[in-house]
Amino acid sequence: MNDTITMRAVSQDAIGGPEVLKEVRLPRPKPGLGEVLVRVRAAGLNPTDWKHRGLPGLFLGEPPFVLGWDASGVVEAVGLGVTLFAPGDEVFGMVPYPYGVGTHAEYVTGPARAFAAKPASIDHVQAGALPLAALTAWQALVDTARVTAGQRVLVHAAAGGVGHLAVQIAKAHGAEVIATASAPKHDFLRSLGADEVHDYRTTDLAEAVRGVDVVLDSRGSEQALPGLRSLRRGGTLVSLRIDPGNPALLAEADRLGVRATVMVVEDDHAGMAGIAALAADGRLRAEIAGTFDLADAARAHALGETGHTTGKLVLTVD
Repeated sequence: MNDTITMRAVSQDAIGGPEVLKEVRLPRPKPGLGEVLVRVRAAGLNPTDWKHRGLPGLFLGEPPFVLGWDASGVVEAVGLGVTLFAPGDEVFGMVPYPYGVGTHAEYVTGPARAFAAKPASIDHVQAGALPLAALTAWQALVDTARVTAGQRVLVHAAAGGVGHLAVQIAKAHGAEVIATASAPKHDFLRSLGADEVHDYRTTDLAEAVRGVDVVLDSRGSEQALPGLRSLRRGGTLVSLRIDPGNPALLAEADRLGVRATVMVVEDDHAGMAGIAALAADGRLRAEIAGTFDLADAARAHALGETGHTTGKLVLTVD
């Protein structure tokens, strides 16, 4: 008799469009040394999900694989050596990027310290939307750029998943925030605390924004060079997408006397604890652009790929 316990998951057997995503049944994982098994209640989507789904040669190799790095849920079981959590605890976090993938399923395992206790004041949808994007913003601004009160921070693509959380994290650390987005999103960004907002399509930012301490660039090379020119001497640009060996960028940074660096998000218990504290206090909240049942992951991917959503898309798991 086959006594394997199975679970629902969204998998793909080929690289391609949203149509390659299929609901399947897979063996339920078991927690290993230092790991927890989490029953997923909500799992955020991020641009890296549709990039891995549709582009060959990225970090995960050839399919089949289950995507997803964000998770909020309930600890089902713990592996040997885990002391932070016990079965029944509500947690949220990001499994290790990129190889700890697999949260778009009913259950996922990950290192206990990739998670933090979910604040009681937020629901699983809100908690599931936060981890990867909020950790990216936290590690860029707090750990890499070391933002402090009174500094001026320029956030590009500020209405996006990472951007709108970066605005709130910078404000929570006492910074003055300058944000870029299309004009229809300006009121939304002001509601998050942005002090100054510019339409990147109509404004010469290198001229309009000068002397900032930190630039967060999530768009890539088209904004990296102008971003450098907005910095004061000694300032820092943190990019999430540029080629770290880009000779023109590095040469310009050296000429201007500024720092240009590329960052990839990492699982981070301390960062998740900081994010949890801000969320519990109401100082950090994800804008939810839409929720989809796990079985509707393909529709969620198609919407996310348009690039026109504000905030985060979330898969819910009953």
